[in-house]
Amino acid sequence: MNKLVALLERATKADSVSALTAELVQVLVQLTGAESCDILLKEGSDTLVLRASTMYPELLGRLRLGKQVGLCGIALASNTPVFIEAKVQDDPRYARYPDTHEHAFEAEAVLPLASADIPNGVVLLRFTEPTEFPAEKRLELEQAAVMTQLIIDVWRNAYGQGTRHTRLGALSEVSKTIAQSPYLEEILQLLVNYTAQQFNYRVCTVRLLDEARGELVLRATQAPAKAYQKKRAIKLGESFAGQAIADNQPVIVRDVQIADEYIGHDLAVEQGLRSMICIPLTMQGRPIGVLSCYTAEVRDFGADEIKALETLAKQAAVSIEHAKMQVRNTLMQEMHHRVKNNLQQVASLLRLQMRHSSYKTLEDALGDCLNRILAISSVHDLLSRDDLDHVGLRSIAETLVHHQQSSFLLPDRKVRFEVRGSDVRLNMTQATQVALVLNELIQNAVEHGFEDSLEGEIHVTVEDSDEEVSVWVSNSGDPLPDDFNPTVSSHLGLKIVDNLARGLNGKFKMSNVLGWTVAEVTFHRSTSE
Repeated sequence: MNKLVALLERATKADSVSALTAELVQVLVQLTGAESCDILLKEGSDTLVLRASTMYPELLGRLRLGKQVGLCGIALASNTPVFIEAKVQDDPRYARYPDTHEHAFEAEAVLPLASADIPNGVVLLRFTEPTEFPAEKRLELEQAAVMTQLIIDVWRNAYGQGTRHTRLGALSEVSKTIAQSPYLEEILQLLVNYTAQQFNYRVCTVRLLDEARGELVLRATQAPAKAYQKKRAIKLGESFAGQAIADNQPVIVRDVQIADEYIGHDLAVEQGLRSMICIPLTMQGRPIGVLSCYTAEVRDFGADEIKALETLAKQAAVSIEHAKMQVRNTLMQEMHHRVKNNLQQVASLLRLQMRHSSYKTLEDALGDCLNRILAISSVHDLLSRDDLDHVGLRSIAETLVHHQQSSFLLPDRKVRFEVRGSDVRLNMTQATQVALVLNELIQNAVEHGFEDSLEGEIHVTVEDSDEEVSVWVSNSGDPLPDDFNPTVSSHLGLKIVDNLARGLNGKFKMSNVLGWTVAEVTFHRSTSE
């Protein structure tokens, strides 16, 4: 990534497309490990012209490939990358450059350059040795091509508008920001801070798309008001941000304080927000979120301003995908450590269970043990599908409720479950501990809250207040005995909850409240892993 930052800094000095692409091929060779790199740009309908080359600089502007000629022509026509891992010159689609000596290249990667899914050219990477292109390597090369087109686009736009230094300087600064950290949350926070400062916006936000829920979740804002920082997730169909994703183009609202469809008029008035622009974040045509910017006065957004924001949005999308890939790689390296810790936690639970002699059958003991292991497993499952390094607490609760409802509720009991509150995001360590806590409390409510009662409700509530997280599991079934004390109760599950709560540096209490049995665990959310 530092190489890309260096490239962007040099790109601000380029005074022509030729100078810019000459820089690009040099950095792409370093970035990808290829032995040579060519950039061919489209002229007319389907003709490719060689504009930069580390191998054949003498052919610049002279070499032309017709429609669907060679691997480059095929990649351009289909707007799809072509990867040949060995014996590329034996491929029937291969076309040799005319008037050139053959070199001993074994593998090639041809990557389309496209703006708004319209192919504009290709990047041709050559390798002297047979080279495998697994999925991760292909994604890395495709992202390099996306960055290449992005740099060409922003140079052309900025140079044409006469604001080359300002706009390219903006992109360079964003790229420097990305290089400073591989962590998604930090990248997004720095992005909104910079955008608000650069364009003099009152508020900037980034919402990322939760495809499973069909919601846009607020992930970063520089707004100082805590009420704004805690704005709820919004459904795609109920917001201007969702409209920007659906139409894949910017949506402008001239005055959010009077727009009927805008969600949150009171907060807009309180914070002095007036005009808004929503820019979709997309990666290779796939929506991943929305960048929203608010002004302090009612005004129009100029064409140059919109273009600059679209460029920043493209950069942000690439950055998000890059950060996720970085985190995934880091997690893979650390997975053995996490698995070891979780196995040690399972071993501790088994030892505690062995010392607890209240089980009537071996099947009951094994069932409880399996249920606790599945609670840990649910965190790993959500981690793999969510944001890789943090998990939503409400998502954990919903997963556990579904499991308990289908596995432990007796057929003659009519119990309604409800999960509500904030989807507080926890790191891996706290998420695993809280999953075990919720597992025990929900199972306790199912098994002991409805021994006599045949119907009722079980509510799981999550609340986040100034970094203090509270989790309640309440049931309307059998009341607790008057002298009940969870710290001395004979139930193994409650002892586990008490131990885990103390491990979280939190508190656990259980009592009768207005006819409901309420178990509460309160702890401070950790801001790091």
